[in-house]
Amino acid sequence: MLGRSLHIEANDVQHADAFVLGTVPEVVRQFPMLHASHVSGDGFWLGTTHAHGHAYIVVAGGDERGILYGAFALLSRIAQFKDVEHLDDAETPAAPVRWVDEWDNSDGTIERGYAGRSIFFDKGTVRDDLTRASEYARLLASVGINGCNVNNVNAAPDVLSDASLKQLARIADAFRPWGVRLALSVNIASPQTVGKLDTFDPLDPRVQSWWREKADEIYTLIPDFAGVTVKADSEGQLGPSSYGRTPADAANALARALKPHGGVVLYRTFVYNHHLDWRDPKNDRARAAYDIFHPLDGKFDDNVVLQIKHGPIDFQTREPVSPLLGGLEKTNKAVEVEVSQEYTGQQRHLCFLIPMWKEVLDFDLHAQGAGTPVKDLVAGKTFHRPLGGFVAVTNVGLDANWLAHPLAMANLYGFARLAWNPDLRSQTIAEEWTRLTFGNDPLVVHTITAMQLASWHIYESYTGPLGAGTMTDIIGIHYGPGIESSERNGWGQWHRADHDGIGMDRTVATGTGYISQYHEPVAAMYESLTTCPDPLLLFMHHVPYTYKLHSGKTVIQQIYDSHYEGADATAGLVTQWKSLKGHVDDERYADVLTRLEYQVGHAIVWRDAINEWFLRTSGIPDDKGRAGHHPNRIEAESMQLHGYTPVDVTPWETASGGKAIACDMAGGCTATLSFRGKTGSYDLATQYFDQNNGTAHFRLYVNEKLVDSWAADNNLPSAEMNGHTSTRHITPAVALRTDDTVRIEGIPDQGDKAALDYVEIF
Repeated sequence: MLGRSLHIEANDVQHADAFVLGTVPEVVRQFPMLHASHVSGDGFWLGTTHAHGHAYIVVAGGDERGILYGAFALLSRIAQFKDVEHLDDAETPAAPVRWVDEWDNSDGTIERGYAGRSIFFDKGTVRDDLTRASEYARLLASVGINGCNVNNVNAAPDVLSDASLKQLARIADAFRPWGVRLALSVNIASPQTVGKLDTFDPLDPRVQSWWREKADEIYTLIPDFAGVTVKADSEGQLGPSSYGRTPADAANALARALKPHGGVVLYRTFVYNHHLDWRDPKNDRARAAYDIFHPLDGKFDDNVVLQIKHGPIDFQTREPVSPLLGGLEKTNKAVEVEVSQEYTGQQRHLCFLIPMWKEVLDFDLHAQGAGTPVKDLVAGKTFHRPLGGFVAVTNVGLDANWLAHPLAMANLYGFARLAWNPDLRSQTIAEEWTRLTFGNDPLVVHTITAMQLASWHIYESYTGPLGAGTMTDIIGIHYGPGIESSERNGWGQWHRADHDGIGMDRTVATGTGYISQYHEPVAAMYESLTTCPDPLLLFMHHVPYTYKLHSGKTVIQQIYDSHYEGADATAGLVTQWKSLKGHVDDERYADVLTRLEYQVGHAIVWRDAINEWFLRTSGIPDDKGRAGHHPNRIEAESMQLHGYTPVDVTPWETASGGKAIACDMAGGCTATLSFRGKTGSYDLATQYFDQNNGTAHFRLYVNEKLVDSWAADNNLPSAEMNGHTSTRHITPAVALRTDDTVRIEGIPDQGDKAALDYVEIF
């Protein structure tokens, strides 16, 4: 790390300067003058002392895991060039549950994973080579994570089979040296599907006996097994409602089986009806978790933790804090966040989520009067609960960067730091991660930190307006724009947009009553249009497009402005990153630059799709004349075509003018235009569709000279022409003269039709 070799000349620490590591009792026996006895559990104390004529840097842990965390903390300080000559630092984690959830499947795929295949599973079983699993455990230990759930919450029925458990024990072995305990997602119907009982009723004595015997089997194979995660009665998963039982009945049946072994149950409150009647204005998915679990407060055993998503819907770019976090006084709670960027760019877009999570953790729910922020509620401080904490859906993969985008790892690091100490500032976390990842060059630290801190608001500004939710393909891939996909279906992520207005009316006075689930004065703040914060306006209220925000802008103008501002700010991220050329290694510099340039193009897709949709739906023009007007754009369908055929794109707003051109000729097709501008140097943007069912190729000619070529090989998450695959390629500094001929040649491959949307010359 420092380019120096450190040597200890003698085995006895009394005869040499040294690092000394041990538990608190061990260290105090060696150095009676030290005051480290207040450290316990996973906590640690870092100190410096002098004795026997020598200098010592001491790492004292409350337990062996605490020693490990302390050692990593010391290494972190050294790597950041922090002073370690005068150490006297004690740290204790905020909560006992600090877990990551991996949604891996036994076939090696990962649900909502964007960084390659599973590091744990392949071809229906645990991988033979678990080197990456061990490396991941080391990574987690370095930031204080103590539990890892390795399989999908939509748990496969056979995860608890005898053969499966023997294989899973190998993962636990890979984790154990790093103090990370294995956890599993289990299917509540396992007594029937695995145990061959005729029921999985949690109150049936045979079912309870089966769970006890299965727990004994697990702990025989994995003595330090952490516990289980349960998703039940949700999105098609079976649950206790099949027998008229409650989530408490189900959770307690498992908890009592695990308790003799020290295991815990994390029961997800992500339970809702995904067949809601959208025609009923009183239906509201956001109410579900509170309505189901609040009446059960106090009925869960002490080794049950309710795992509550930070917002009431589903990891949207902007949601209010889940009221359930403040509605349980007698039940353990853990807050669930998502490192895997399901709705926030899927690790193709830069989106640093720590500022979002900090807003959640610092939000005062007034659960016990003023001064009860979420971070205290989940840590068990407010109502003195024995368990609680922080869980992140992480979904790392075999990709060399774990989370694909090199800058996305800041989200995993940041989650872990908040789970350890939720009082940390977002800027502190961003700076730490940058120093540890890219070094201590002041320009690098300042630039990357600024980019990270701005990125969430940038992403929000070109995707979901004013708390309406990310207007993506809700019922599909959750990536590109698909504004209407959330409407008129049973999933309940509606934003109720029509010709006259937009937003969910969740008020007590006229709406679904969701706001009543908050304590006062939070409920009063959201109920009133006067005091409801603009960023959550459309989550709480249905308003006309002409409604004026606190800023003085109308809702519709804010939609137009924010999407243009967001797209422009994304281009600014590229400029910032380019300032680091020569300050960052070439490989990562090129990788991040490519990703940011792609993001710039996709932000324009988002900008145009949302603005065009709202322009058509509301009929209210953009005051600045931008929406619907693209003076430098030449639609592909208006060009001179050879082999290409105009096609409609669905949804219409994800293609300029609602149309594209597609090629079905194996030898390729061409689209030609005659340049009518002034002679000069221009950047030329080609908007095309990069379908994942083939690799089309493109060539760009000016007159008959080839000036650029590229492949549609980005492996985007769709085989269709839509907002997921719409991609922008820039050819810079093209010399053009009036009446020059610009020709694009597209060569299709398999299902990829080398489709073009438009050309923009600027």
